[in-house]
Amino acid sequence: MIVQPDLPVILASASPRRKELLEQLGLSFKVVPAHISETILPNEMPLEHVRRLAEEKGRAITDLYPEHFVISADTIVVYHGEILGKPVDKADAFRMLRLLSGNKHEVITAFSILCGSKKTYMTEDELTEVRFRDLSDEDIHEYIEGGSPMDKAGAYGVQDVSANLVRSISGCYYNVIGFPIAHFKETWDKLFLSK
Repeated sequence: MIVQPDLPVILASASPRRKELLEQLGLSFKVVPAHISETILPNEMPLEHVRRLAEEKGRAITDLYPEHFVISADTIVVYHGEILGKPVDKADAFRMLRLLSGNKHEVITAFSILCGSKKTYMTEDELTEVRFRDLSDEDIHEYIEGGSPMDKAGAYGVQDVSANLVRSISGCYYNVIGFPIAHFKETWDKLFLSK
């Protein structure tokens, strides 16, 4: 079981997948999504970008709820140094999936744990390598028409078993879903058990 702190907990994310994973850990929390600009800054490297977004999401909610522990996160898909965010339309989703087909890419998630009143500000990150199977144009169009890619970084969800996109994963499976649950629990428990 995960440690439940003495202050209430907020998940600063609208992701149903993150909410579900945290609930499975047994943590009690409420959801207050953060709305920030996710624009990539000039010369910003992928790891800097994902860590900055996780922190900015967390700080936006911490400013409103200083007496809460706030958990925030951001996940990106990186192919040859290019950040593949959420597709803007079906053509963009097709472009991303065509790039990833038969190739290896990285999924990076950063998560932050913040609390204004306790002066807690920490950010961790996790990288997982994913290799796609070779996809035909028909495979890609069929997946896109199902609607699943449009709200996901890199235009895919590893949990979409019916699409059968992923050949192999090296690293944390849950990181690819959007939250490295084992890394988070280890960090969270250490934070509270060391006090």
